[in-house]
Amino acid sequence: MSTETGPAIDAEPRSHRIVPGPKGLPFLGNLPQFGRNPLAFFERLRSHGDMVGWRFGPNSCVYIADPDCIGELLTETERSFDQPALGIAFRTVMGNGVVVARGTDWRRKRSLVQPSVRPKQVRSYAATMASSTVELADTWSGGERVDIKREMAALTQRIAVRTIFGVDTAADAEAMGRAMDVAQQEIGKEFAGIGALLPDWVPTPGRARIKKAAAVIDAEVGRVVARHRDGGDERPDLLSRLLTAVDETGERLTDREIRDETVTLYIGGHETTSSTLVWAWYLLARNPRVRAALAEELDRVLGDREPGFDDYARLTYTQSVVKETLRLYPTIWLVTGVAKAGARIGGVPMPEGTRVWTSQWVTQRDARWFPEPEEFRPERWDPEAGDSIAEYAWFPFGGGPRVCLGTRFAMVEAVLILAVLARRFELDVDPGVIEPVPSLTLQPDRDVMATVRAR
Repeated sequence: MSTETGPAIDAEPRSHRIVPGPKGLPFLGNLPQFGRNPLAFFERLRSHGDMVGWRFGPNSCVYIADPDCIGELLTETERSFDQPALGIAFRTVMGNGVVVARGTDWRRKRSLVQPSVRPKQVRSYAATMASSTVELADTWSGGERVDIKREMAALTQRIAVRTIFGVDTAADAEAMGRAMDVAQQEIGKEFAGIGALLPDWVPTPGRARIKKAAAVIDAEVGRVVARHRDGGDERPDLLSRLLTAVDETGERLTDREIRDETVTLYIGGHETTSSTLVWAWYLLARNPRVRAALAEELDRVLGDREPGFDDYARLTYTQSVVKETLRLYPTIWLVTGVAKAGARIGGVPMPEGTRVWTSQWVTQRDARWFPEPEEFRPERWDPEAGDSIAEYAWFPFGGGPRVCLGTRFAMVEAVLILAVLARRFELDVDPGVIEPVPSLTLQPDRDVMATVRAR
Protein backbone atom coordinates (compact mmCIF):
# COMPACT_ATOMS: atom_id res chain seq x y z
CA MET A 1 0.00 0.00 0.00
CA SER A 2 1.21 3.48 -0.76
CA THR A 3 1.19 5.53 2.41
CA GLU A 4 0.16 8.56 0.34
CA THR A 5 2.63 10.68 2.28
CA GLY A 6 4.75 13.54 1.10
CA PRO A 7 8.50 13.60 0.47
CA ALA A 8 10.90 12.71 3.23
CA ILE A 9 11.46 15.51 5.73
CA ASP A 10 15.25 15.23 5.63
CA ALA A 11 16.85 15.54 2.22
CA GLU A 12 20.32 14.68 3.57
CA PRO A 13 20.96 11.05 4.58
CA ARG A 14 21.59 10.59 8.29
CA SER A 15 24.71 8.81 9.53
CA HIS A 16 24.27 5.89 11.89
CA ARG A 17 26.15 3.68 14.29
CA ILE A 18 25.02 1.01 16.72
CA VAL A 19 24.99 2.23 20.33
CA PRO A 20 24.63 -0.12 23.32
CA GLY A 21 21.22 -0.41 24.92
CA PRO A 22 20.21 -1.33 28.49
CA LYS A 23 22.33 -3.91 30.26
CA GLY A 24 20.78 -7.37 30.24
CA LEU A 25 21.05 -10.58 32.27
CA PRO A 26 23.14 -13.68 31.50
CA PHE A 27 21.34 -15.95 28.99
CA LEU A 28 18.07 -13.98 29.26
CA GLY A 29 19.56 -10.73 27.96
CA ASN A 30 16.88 -8.01 27.92
CA LEU A 31 13.99 -10.49 27.70
CA PRO A 32 12.63 -9.71 31.21
CA GLN A 33 12.53 -5.96 30.45
CA PHE A 34 10.95 -6.61 27.07
CA GLY A 35 8.43 -9.04 28.53
CA ARG A 36 7.17 -6.68 31.23
CA ASN A 37 6.14 -4.03 28.71
CA PRO A 38 7.38 -4.36 25.10
CA LEU A 39 6.12 -0.91 24.06
CA ALA A 40 7.84 0.85 26.95
CA PHE A 41 10.99 -1.17 26.31
CA PHE A 42 11.11 -0.08 22.67
CA GLU A 43 10.59 3.53 23.79
CA ARG A 44 13.53 3.10 26.15
CA LEU A 45 15.67 1.75 23.32
CA ARG A 46 14.73 4.74 21.20
CA SER A 47 15.95 7.06 23.97
CA HIS A 48 19.43 5.58 23.42
CA GLY A 49 19.44 6.37 19.68
CA ASP A 50 18.16 5.36 16.26
CA MET A 51 20.22 2.16 16.10
CA VAL A 52 20.56 0.33 19.43
CA GLY A 53 22.09 -3.02 20.32
CA TRP A 54 20.32 -5.35 22.77
CA ARG A 55 19.80 -9.06 23.44
CA PHE A 56 16.67 -11.19 23.15
CA GLY A 57 17.76 -14.11 25.29
CA PRO A 58 21.09 -15.25 23.81
CA ASN A 59 20.30 -13.64 20.44
CA SER A 60 22.10 -10.49 19.31
CA CYS A 61 19.62 -7.80 18.22
CA VAL A 62 19.59 -4.28 16.81
CA TYR A 63 16.65 -1.92 17.23
CA ILE A 64 16.15 0.74 14.52
CA ALA A 65 13.88 3.80 14.72
CA ASP A 66 14.85 5.96 11.72
CA PRO A 67 12.42 5.85 8.74
CA ASP A 68 15.26 5.55 6.21
CA CYS A 69 16.60 2.49 8.02
CA ILE A 70 13.10 1.05 8.45
CA GLY A 71 12.59 1.43 4.70
CA GLU A 72 15.79 -0.51 4.07
CA LEU A 73 14.66 -3.32 6.39
CA LEU A 74 11.25 -3.55 4.72
CA THR A 75 12.40 -3.25 1.11
CA GLU A 76 15.41 -5.56 1.53
CA THR A 77 13.37 -8.38 3.06
CA GLU A 78 13.95 -11.55 1.03
CA ARG A 79 17.20 -10.18 -0.41
CA SER A 80 19.16 -9.23 2.72
CA PHE A 81 16.85 -10.30 5.56
CA ASP A 82 14.95 -13.48 6.38
CA GLN A 83 11.71 -13.90 8.23
CA PRO A 84 12.55 -14.92 11.81
CA ALA A 85 11.71 -18.35 13.18
CA LEU A 86 8.63 -17.42 15.22
CA GLY A 87 7.46 -19.23 18.35
CA ILE A 88 5.58 -22.50 18.36
CA ALA A 89 2.32 -20.79 19.39
CA PHE A 90 2.44 -18.53 16.33
CA ARG A 91 3.43 -21.37 14.00
CA THR A 92 0.74 -23.68 15.37
CA VAL A 93 -1.96 -21.16 14.48
CA MET A 94 -0.56 -19.53 11.33
CA GLY A 95 1.14 -22.59 9.86
CA ASN A 96 3.34 -21.72 6.88
CA GLY A 97 1.11 -19.15 5.22
CA VAL A 98 2.25 -16.25 3.09
CA VAL A 99 3.09 -14.15 6.18
CA VAL A 100 5.58 -16.78 7.42
CA ALA A 101 6.86 -18.44 4.22
CA ARG A 102 10.26 -17.60 2.76
CA GLY A 103 11.98 -17.46 -0.62
CA THR A 104 10.48 -19.38 -3.52
CA ASP A 105 7.69 -20.77 -1.34
CA TRP A 106 6.69 -17.21 -0.32
CA ARG A 107 6.73 -15.95 -3.93
CA ARG A 108 4.53 -18.84 -5.06
CA LYS A 109 2.01 -18.36 -2.26
CA ARG A 110 1.88 -14.60 -2.71
CA SER A 111 1.12 -15.02 -6.42
CA LEU A 112 -1.76 -17.38 -5.55
CA VAL A 113 -3.26 -15.30 -2.74
CA GLN A 114 -2.85 -11.80 -4.17
CA PRO A 115 -5.58 -12.02 -6.86
CA SER A 116 -8.22 -12.67 -4.20
CA VAL A 117 -7.60 -9.27 -2.53
CA ARG A 118 -7.06 -7.04 -5.54
CA PRO A 119 -9.14 -3.83 -5.77
CA LYS A 120 -11.67 -5.46 -8.10
CA GLN A 121 -12.30 -8.22 -5.57
CA VAL A 122 -12.41 -5.83 -2.61
CA ARG A 123 -15.12 -3.91 -4.47
CA SER A 124 -17.21 -7.08 -4.54
CA TYR A 125 -16.78 -7.52 -0.75
CA ALA A 126 -17.69 -3.91 0.09
CA ALA A 127 -21.44 -4.52 -0.12
CA THR A 128 -21.12 -7.28 2.49
CA MET A 129 -19.07 -5.00 4.74
CA ALA A 130 -21.70 -2.24 4.58
CA SER A 131 -24.78 -4.47 4.84
CA SER A 132 -23.35 -6.38 7.82
CA THR A 133 -22.72 -3.06 9.58
CA VAL A 134 -26.24 -1.84 8.80
CA GLU A 135 -27.57 -5.00 10.46
CA LEU A 136 -25.62 -4.09 13.60
CA ALA A 137 -26.73 -0.44 13.47
CA ASP A 138 -30.36 -1.53 13.28
CA THR A 139 -30.00 -3.27 16.65
CA TRP A 140 -28.65 -0.18 18.44
CA SER A 141 -30.80 2.53 20.00
CA GLY A 142 -30.12 5.80 21.77
CA GLY A 143 -29.21 5.48 25.45
CA GLU A 144 -28.14 1.85 25.10
CA ARG A 145 -24.94 0.66 26.76
CA VAL A 146 -22.60 -1.36 24.53
CA ASP A 147 -19.23 -3.05 24.87
CA ILE A 148 -17.47 -1.64 21.80
CA LYS A 149 -14.70 -4.24 21.91
CA ARG A 150 -17.23 -7.06 21.82
CA GLU A 151 -19.48 -5.37 19.23
CA MET A 152 -16.64 -4.62 16.81
CA ALA A 153 -15.21 -8.11 17.20
CA ALA A 154 -18.58 -9.72 16.47
CA LEU A 155 -19.12 -7.46 13.46
CA THR A 156 -15.74 -8.06 11.85
CA GLN A 157 -16.04 -11.79 12.57
CA ARG A 158 -19.35 -11.79 10.72
CA ILE A 159 -17.85 -9.93 7.77
CA ALA A 160 -14.82 -12.24 7.69
CA VAL A 161 -16.98 -15.37 7.74
CA ARG A 162 -19.18 -14.02 4.94
CA THR A 163 -16.42 -12.70 2.69
CA ILE A 164 -13.77 -15.36 3.29
CA PHE A 165 -15.86 -18.49 3.82
CA GLY A 166 -19.05 -17.52 2.02
CA VAL A 167 -21.19 -18.83 4.90
CA ASP A 168 -23.60 -16.97 7.12
CA THR A 169 -24.32 -18.67 10.41
CA ALA A 170 -23.58 -17.51 13.93
CA ALA A 171 -21.99 -20.86 14.74
CA ASP A 172 -19.36 -20.42 12.02
CA ALA A 173 -18.38 -17.02 13.38
CA GLU A 174 -18.52 -17.87 17.09
CA ALA A 175 -16.46 -21.07 17.03
CA MET A 176 -13.68 -19.46 14.99
CA GLY A 177 -13.87 -16.29 17.06
CA ARG A 178 -13.48 -18.05 20.40
CA ALA A 179 -10.55 -20.11 19.15
CA MET A 180 -8.86 -17.04 17.66
CA ASP A 181 -9.25 -15.14 20.94
CA VAL A 182 -7.42 -17.91 22.80
CA ALA A 183 -4.78 -18.11 20.08
CA GLN A 184 -4.07 -14.38 20.17
CA GLN A 185 -3.69 -14.34 23.95
CA GLU A 186 -1.34 -17.32 24.00
CA ILE A 187 0.82 -16.01 21.15
CA GLY A 188 1.26 -12.74 23.02
CA LYS A 189 2.13 -14.50 26.29
CA GLU A 190 4.68 -16.80 24.66
CA PHE A 191 6.29 -14.05 22.62
CA ALA A 192 6.94 -11.76 25.61
CA GLY A 193 7.78 -14.47 28.14
CA ILE A 194 10.24 -17.25 28.82
CA GLY A 195 8.29 -19.44 26.39
CA ALA A 196 10.03 -17.58 23.56
CA LEU A 197 13.27 -19.34 24.55
CA LEU A 198 11.92 -22.81 25.35
CA PRO A 199 12.42 -25.64 22.81
CA ASP A 200 9.28 -26.68 20.94
CA TRP A 201 9.11 -30.03 22.72
CA VAL A 202 8.74 -28.51 26.21
CA PRO A 203 5.07 -28.82 27.28
CA THR A 204 3.43 -25.85 28.99
CA PRO A 205 -0.21 -25.05 29.87
CA GLY A 206 -0.17 -22.25 27.28
CA ARG A 207 1.01 -24.59 24.55
CA ALA A 208 -1.73 -27.05 25.46
CA ARG A 209 -4.32 -24.26 25.12
CA ILE A 210 -2.90 -23.17 21.76
CA LYS A 211 -3.02 -26.74 20.42
CA LYS A 212 -6.65 -27.03 21.49
CA ALA A 213 -7.53 -23.72 19.83
CA ALA A 214 -5.69 -24.70 16.64
CA ALA A 215 -7.62 -27.98 16.53
CA VAL A 216 -10.90 -26.00 16.57
CA ILE A 217 -9.62 -23.71 13.82
CA ASP A 218 -8.50 -26.68 11.72
CA ALA A 219 -11.86 -28.40 12.14
CA GLU A 220 -13.85 -25.28 11.25
CA VAL A 221 -11.77 -24.48 8.18
CA GLY A 222 -11.81 -28.12 7.09
CA ARG A 223 -15.59 -28.26 7.40
CA VAL A 224 -16.09 -25.13 5.30
CA VAL A 225 -13.56 -26.27 2.67
CA ALA A 226 -15.37 -29.59 2.36
CA ARG A 227 -18.67 -27.75 1.97
CA HIS A 228 -17.19 -25.69 -0.87
CA ARG A 229 -15.75 -28.72 -2.65
CA ASP A 230 -19.03 -30.62 -2.41
CA GLY A 231 -21.11 -27.65 -3.58
CA GLY A 232 -19.55 -27.45 -7.02
CA ASP A 233 -21.01 -23.99 -7.65
CA GLU A 234 -18.77 -21.02 -8.36
CA ARG A 235 -18.78 -18.66 -5.37
CA PRO A 236 -17.48 -15.10 -5.00
CA ASP A 237 -15.83 -15.58 -1.59
CA LEU A 238 -12.09 -15.59 -0.89
CA LEU A 239 -11.93 -19.28 -0.06
CA SER A 240 -13.41 -20.23 -3.44
CA ARG A 241 -10.79 -18.13 -5.20
CA LEU A 242 -8.04 -19.87 -3.24
CA LEU A 243 -9.46 -23.30 -4.09
CA THR A 244 -9.36 -22.57 -7.82
CA ALA A 245 -6.06 -20.64 -7.95
CA VAL A 246 -3.18 -22.30 -9.85
CA ASP A 247 0.50 -21.43 -9.89
CA GLU A 248 2.74 -21.13 -12.97
CA THR A 249 3.19 -24.91 -13.06
CA GLY A 250 -0.55 -25.53 -12.97
CA GLU A 251 -0.49 -26.73 -9.35
CA ARG A 252 -3.12 -25.71 -6.82
CA LEU A 253 -2.74 -25.06 -3.10
CA THR A 254 -2.82 -28.19 -0.95
CA ASP A 255 -5.47 -28.59 1.75
CA ARG A 256 -2.89 -27.61 4.39
CA GLU A 257 -1.90 -24.53 2.39
CA ILE A 258 -5.56 -23.60 1.98
CA ARG A 259 -5.97 -23.84 5.73
CA ASP A 260 -2.91 -21.67 6.42
CA GLU A 261 -3.86 -18.93 3.94
CA THR A 262 -7.47 -18.91 5.13
CA VAL A 263 -6.40 -18.36 8.74
CA THR A 264 -3.99 -15.60 7.62
CA LEU A 265 -6.78 -13.83 5.73
CA TYR A 266 -9.20 -14.28 8.62
CA ILE A 267 -6.82 -12.63 11.09
CA GLY A 268 -6.09 -9.84 8.63
CA GLY A 269 -9.76 -9.24 7.90
CA HIS A 270 -11.04 -9.56 11.46
CA GLU A 271 -8.50 -9.03 14.24
CA THR A 272 -6.74 -6.01 12.77
CA THR A 273 -9.88 -4.13 11.69
CA SER A 274 -11.71 -4.86 14.94
CA SER A 275 -8.87 -3.47 17.02
CA THR A 276 -8.49 -0.39 14.81
CA LEU A 277 -12.19 0.44 15.16
CA VAL A 278 -12.13 0.13 18.94
CA TRP A 279 -9.25 2.60 19.13
CA ALA A 280 -11.01 4.89 16.64
CA TRP A 281 -14.15 5.11 18.81
CA TYR A 282 -11.98 5.69 21.89
CA LEU A 283 -10.15 8.57 20.19
CA LEU A 284 -13.30 10.09 18.67
CA ALA A 285 -15.02 10.16 22.07
CA ARG A 286 -12.11 12.18 23.47
CA ASN A 287 -11.90 14.61 20.56
CA PRO A 288 -15.25 16.35 19.95
CA ARG A 289 -13.77 18.55 17.22
CA VAL A 290 -12.71 15.52 15.18
CA ARG A 291 -16.03 13.80 15.80
CA ALA A 292 -17.88 16.88 14.50
CA ALA A 293 -15.65 17.07 11.39
CA LEU A 294 -16.28 13.39 10.68
CA ALA A 295 -20.05 13.86 11.03
CA GLU A 296 -19.93 16.86 8.67
CA GLU A 297 -18.23 14.81 5.95
CA LEU A 298 -20.64 11.88 6.36
CA ASP A 299 -23.67 14.18 6.13
CA ARG A 300 -22.25 15.99 3.10
CA VAL A 301 -21.15 12.92 1.14
CA LEU A 302 -23.82 10.39 2.14
CA GLY A 303 -26.86 12.36 3.23
CA ASP A 304 -29.50 9.81 4.24
CA ARG A 305 -28.07 6.82 2.37
CA GLU A 306 -25.67 4.08 3.37
CA PRO A 307 -22.13 4.06 1.93
CA GLY A 308 -20.87 1.80 -0.84
CA PHE A 309 -17.48 1.08 -2.36
CA ASP A 310 -17.58 4.14 -4.63
CA ASP A 311 -17.92 6.35 -1.55
CA TYR A 312 -14.60 5.17 -0.17
CA ALA A 313 -12.60 7.57 -2.34
CA ARG A 314 -14.94 10.46 -1.43
CA LEU A 315 -14.71 9.89 2.32
CA THR A 316 -11.26 11.45 2.62
CA TYR A 317 -11.63 12.69 6.19
CA THR A 318 -12.98 9.30 7.29
CA GLN A 319 -9.90 7.70 5.72
CA SER A 320 -7.75 10.21 7.61
CA VAL A 321 -9.44 9.26 10.90
CA VAL A 322 -8.53 5.61 10.24
CA LYS A 323 -4.94 6.49 9.25
CA GLU A 324 -4.46 8.67 12.32
CA THR A 325 -5.88 5.90 14.52
CA LEU A 326 -3.41 3.47 12.98
CA ARG A 327 -0.62 5.95 13.65
CA LEU A 328 -1.40 6.23 17.36
CA TYR A 329 -2.55 2.63 17.91
CA PRO A 330 -0.98 0.48 15.18
CA THR A 331 -2.60 -2.94 15.19
CA ILE A 332 0.67 -4.54 14.13
CA TRP A 333 3.19 -3.00 16.49
CA LEU A 334 6.52 -4.52 15.51
CA VAL A 335 8.49 -5.75 12.50
CA THR A 336 11.54 -7.96 12.71
CA GLY A 337 13.95 -9.66 10.32
CA VAL A 338 17.11 -11.76 10.52
CA ALA A 339 20.21 -10.50 8.69
CA LYS A 340 21.68 -12.63 5.92
CA ALA A 341 25.36 -12.55 5.00
CA GLY A 342 26.37 -9.09 3.78
CA ALA A 343 23.31 -7.27 5.13
CA ARG A 344 23.63 -3.57 5.90
CA ILE A 345 21.28 -0.90 7.26
CA GLY A 346 22.07 2.78 7.14
CA GLY A 347 25.51 1.84 5.85
CA VAL A 348 26.18 -0.19 9.01
CA PRO A 349 27.02 -3.90 8.57
CA MET A 350 24.60 -6.28 10.28
CA PRO A 351 26.40 -9.54 11.16
CA GLU A 352 24.70 -12.63 9.78
CA GLY A 353 22.06 -13.88 12.21
CA THR A 354 21.50 -10.50 13.85
CA ARG A 355 17.82 -9.94 14.53
CA VAL A 356 16.76 -6.43 13.50
CA TRP A 357 13.65 -4.98 15.15
CA THR A 358 11.55 -1.88 14.69
CA SER A 359 8.23 -0.75 16.16
CA GLN A 360 5.41 1.20 14.56
CA TRP A 361 4.37 2.27 18.07
CA VAL A 362 7.61 4.21 18.64
CA THR A 363 8.39 5.64 15.20
CA GLN A 364 4.81 6.74 14.56
CA ARG A 365 4.83 8.70 17.85
CA ASP A 366 8.19 10.39 17.20
CA ALA A 367 7.98 14.21 17.21
CA ARG A 368 10.65 14.39 14.50
CA TRP A 369 8.24 12.88 12.00
CA PHE A 370 4.88 13.88 13.48
CA PRO A 371 4.50 17.32 15.11
CA GLU A 372 2.46 17.08 18.32
CA PRO A 373 2.75 13.29 18.12
CA GLU A 374 0.35 12.54 20.99
CA GLU A 375 -2.43 14.63 19.41
CA PHE A 376 -5.21 12.90 17.46
CA ARG A 377 -5.14 15.12 14.39
CA PRO A 378 -6.54 13.50 11.19
CA GLU A 379 -5.88 16.76 9.31
CA ARG A 380 -2.21 15.84 9.15
CA TRP A 381 -3.22 13.36 6.41
CA ASP A 382 -4.86 15.98 4.16
CA PRO A 383 -3.12 15.49 0.77
CA GLU A 384 -3.13 19.24 0.11
CA ALA A 385 -2.80 20.94 3.50
CA GLY A 386 -1.45 18.16 5.71
CA ASP A 387 2.00 17.52 7.13
CA SER A 388 4.94 16.42 5.03
CA ILE A 389 5.52 12.92 6.38
CA ALA A 390 8.71 10.97 5.81
CA GLU A 391 8.29 7.72 3.91
CA TYR A 392 8.27 4.77 6.31
CA ALA A 393 7.56 7.01 9.30
CA TRP A 394 4.05 5.48 9.02
CA PHE A 395 4.00 1.76 8.26
CA PRO A 396 1.07 0.05 10.01
CA PHE A 397 0.82 -2.47 7.14
CA GLY A 398 4.55 -3.00 6.80
CA GLY A 399 6.03 -2.18 3.42
CA GLY A 400 8.27 -3.37 0.62
CA PRO A 401 7.71 -6.73 -1.08
CA ARG A 402 6.05 -8.21 2.02
CA VAL A 403 3.56 -5.39 2.57
CA CYS A 404 0.30 -6.77 3.95
CA LEU A 405 -1.80 -8.22 1.12
CA GLY A 406 -5.00 -7.29 2.94
CA THR A 407 -4.21 -3.58 3.22
CA ARG A 408 -6.90 -2.45 0.78
CA PHE A 409 -9.46 -4.83 2.30
CA ALA A 410 -8.71 -3.57 5.82
CA MET A 411 -8.83 0.13 4.90
CA VAL A 412 -12.10 -0.15 2.94
CA GLU A 413 -13.66 -2.25 5.71
CA ALA A 414 -12.68 0.17 8.50
CA VAL A 415 -13.85 3.24 6.55
CA LEU A 416 -17.21 1.74 5.56
CA ILE A 417 -17.94 0.44 9.06
CA LEU A 418 -17.06 3.80 10.60
CA ALA A 419 -19.18 5.61 7.99
CA VAL A 420 -22.28 3.47 8.56
CA LEU A 421 -22.16 3.74 12.35
CA ALA A 422 -20.91 7.32 12.80
CA ARG A 423 -23.57 8.60 10.36
CA ARG A 424 -26.24 7.37 12.79
CA PHE A 425 -24.60 7.44 16.21
CA GLU A 426 -22.04 8.94 18.51
CA LEU A 427 -20.45 6.61 21.06
CA ASP A 428 -19.65 8.21 24.42
CA VAL A 429 -16.88 5.99 25.73
CA ASP A 430 -16.65 5.80 29.52
CA PRO A 431 -14.01 8.09 31.09
CA GLY A 432 -10.63 6.70 31.95
CA VAL A 433 -7.44 5.84 30.12
CA ILE A 434 -7.36 2.58 28.19
CA GLU A 435 -3.88 1.08 27.90
CA PRO A 436 -2.70 -0.92 24.88
CA VAL A 437 -1.71 -4.55 25.38
CA PRO A 438 0.72 -5.91 22.75
CA SER A 439 -0.25 -9.46 21.87
CA LEU A 440 -0.65 -10.74 18.30
CA THR A 441 -2.27 -7.35 17.69
CA LEU A 442 -2.46 -4.20 19.85
CA GLN A 443 -5.51 -4.70 22.08
CA PRO A 444 -7.23 -2.59 24.77
CA ASP A 445 -6.45 -3.72 28.31
CA ARG A 446 -10.14 -3.97 29.29
CA ASP A 447 -13.68 -3.85 27.99
CA VAL A 448 -14.49 -0.57 26.25
CA MET A 449 -17.95 0.43 27.43
CA ALA A 450 -19.89 3.27 25.81
CA THR A 451 -23.31 4.87 25.71
CA VAL A 452 -24.94 5.03 22.28
CA ARG A 453 -26.27 8.46 21.35
CA ALA A 454 -28.38 8.84 18.22
CA ARG A 455 -27.38 11.76 16.02
